[in-house]
Amino acid sequence: MIGLPAGTRIWIAAGVTDMRCGFNGLAAKVEAALEESPFSGHVFVFRGRRGNVIKVLWSTGDGLCLLSKRLERGRFVWPQADSGKIHLTQAQLSMLLEGINWKQPERTWPPLSVL
Repeated sequence: MIGLPAGTRIWIAAGVTDMRCGFNGLAAKVEAALEESPFSGHVFVFRGRRGNVIKVLWSTGDGLCLLSKRLERGRFVWPQADSGKIHLTQAQLSMLLEGINWKQPERTWPPLSVL
Protein backbone atom coordinates (compact mmCIF):
# COMPACT_ATOMS: atom_id res chain seq x y z
CA MET A 1 0.00 0.00 0.00
CA ILE A 2 1.21 3.48 -0.79
CA GLY A 3 1.75 5.61 2.30
CA LEU A 4 -0.92 8.26 2.67
CA PRO A 5 -0.18 11.71 4.08
CA ALA A 6 -1.27 12.41 7.65
CA GLY A 7 -4.83 13.67 7.85
CA THR A 8 -5.97 11.83 4.72
CA ARG A 9 -9.55 10.63 5.11
CA ILE A 10 -10.63 7.32 3.60
CA TRP A 11 -14.22 6.88 2.44
CA ILE A 12 -16.09 3.79 1.25
CA ALA A 13 -18.85 4.53 -1.25
CA ALA A 14 -21.69 2.36 0.09
CA GLY A 15 -23.64 0.29 -2.40
CA VAL A 16 -22.33 -1.04 -5.70
CA THR A 17 -20.56 0.80 -8.49
CA ASP A 18 -20.27 0.02 -12.19
CA MET A 19 -16.67 -1.17 -12.45
CA ARG A 20 -16.51 -0.04 -16.08
CA CYS A 21 -16.14 3.51 -14.69
CA GLY A 22 -12.70 5.06 -14.93
CA PHE A 23 -11.25 8.31 -13.63
CA ASN A 24 -14.05 10.56 -14.90
CA GLY A 25 -16.95 8.29 -13.96
CA LEU A 26 -15.70 7.70 -10.42
CA ALA A 27 -14.85 11.39 -9.94
CA ALA A 28 -18.42 12.25 -11.00
CA LYS A 29 -19.79 9.72 -8.49
CA VAL A 30 -17.67 11.29 -5.73
CA GLU A 31 -19.14 14.71 -6.52
CA ALA A 32 -22.77 13.66 -7.06
CA ALA A 33 -23.39 10.74 -4.69
CA LEU A 34 -20.83 11.41 -1.95
CA GLU A 35 -20.94 15.22 -2.13
CA GLU A 36 -17.15 15.51 -1.90
CA SER A 37 -14.47 16.87 -4.18
CA PRO A 38 -12.43 14.15 -5.90
CA PHE A 39 -9.44 16.55 -5.74
CA SER A 40 -9.62 16.99 -1.94
CA GLY A 41 -6.83 14.50 -1.28
CA HIS A 42 -9.26 12.06 0.35
CA VAL A 43 -9.30 8.41 -0.73
CA PHE A 44 -12.52 6.96 -2.15
CA VAL A 45 -13.14 3.20 -2.40
CA PHE A 46 -15.76 1.61 -4.69
CA ARG A 47 -16.91 -2.01 -5.04
CA GLY A 48 -18.47 -3.85 -7.97
CA ARG A 49 -21.69 -5.85 -7.91
CA ARG A 50 -20.04 -9.27 -7.54
CA GLY A 51 -17.91 -8.04 -4.65
CA ASN A 52 -14.60 -9.34 -5.90
CA VAL A 53 -13.38 -6.07 -7.51
CA ILE A 54 -12.70 -2.72 -5.87
CA LYS A 55 -11.34 0.54 -7.22
CA VAL A 56 -9.60 3.21 -5.15
CA LEU A 57 -9.51 6.83 -6.36
CA TRP A 58 -7.40 9.57 -4.80
CA SER A 59 -5.78 12.85 -5.77
CA THR A 60 -2.07 13.39 -5.19
CA GLY A 61 -2.18 17.10 -5.92
CA ASP A 62 -0.80 16.80 -9.43
CA GLY A 63 -3.37 14.30 -10.73
CA LEU A 64 -5.74 11.48 -9.92
CA CYS A 65 -4.61 7.95 -9.11
CA LEU A 66 -6.76 4.88 -9.70
CA LEU A 67 -6.01 1.48 -8.15
CA SER A 68 -8.02 -1.60 -9.06
CA LYS A 69 -7.86 -4.95 -7.27
CA ARG A 70 -9.63 -8.23 -8.00
CA LEU A 71 -9.70 -11.10 -5.53
CA GLU A 72 -9.26 -14.51 -7.14
CA ARG A 73 -11.20 -16.12 -4.26
CA GLY A 74 -13.66 -14.57 -1.83
CA ARG A 75 -15.25 -11.13 -1.69
CA PHE A 76 -14.39 -7.76 -0.21
CA VAL A 77 -16.29 -7.05 3.04
CA TRP A 78 -18.67 -4.15 2.41
CA PRO A 79 -21.20 -2.23 4.54
CA GLN A 80 -24.91 -3.10 4.18
CA ALA A 81 -25.95 0.49 3.35
CA ASP A 82 -27.21 1.17 -0.19
CA SER A 83 -25.95 4.76 -0.41
CA GLY A 84 -23.76 7.27 1.39
CA LYS A 85 -20.22 6.95 2.64
CA ILE A 86 -18.43 5.28 5.54
CA HIS A 87 -15.13 6.45 7.03
CA LEU A 88 -12.23 3.97 7.37
CA THR A 89 -8.88 4.16 9.11
CA GLN A 90 -5.67 3.36 7.23
CA ALA A 91 -5.48 0.04 9.10
CA GLN A 92 -9.03 -0.86 8.02
CA LEU A 93 -8.19 0.06 4.41
CA SER A 94 -5.15 -2.24 4.54
CA MET A 95 -7.32 -5.09 5.82
CA LEU A 96 -9.96 -4.39 3.19
CA LEU A 97 -7.37 -4.51 0.39
CA GLU A 98 -6.13 -7.88 1.70
CA GLY A 99 -9.65 -9.35 1.75
CA ILE A 100 -9.78 -9.39 5.56
CA ASN A 101 -13.00 -8.60 7.44
CA TRP A 102 -12.17 -5.05 8.57
CA LYS A 103 -15.45 -4.76 10.52
CA GLN A 104 -14.57 -7.42 13.12
CA PRO A 105 -10.93 -8.42 12.85
CA GLU A 106 -10.06 -11.31 15.13
CA ARG A 107 -6.76 -12.39 16.58
CA THR A 108 -5.56 -15.79 15.49
CA TRP A 109 -4.77 -16.56 19.13
CA PRO A 110 -5.91 -15.14 22.49
CA PRO A 111 -3.45 -12.88 24.34
CA LEU A 112 -1.45 -14.81 26.96
CA SER A 113 -1.38 -12.05 29.54
CA VAL A 114 -2.61 -8.55 30.16
CA LEU A 115 0.04 -5.85 30.48
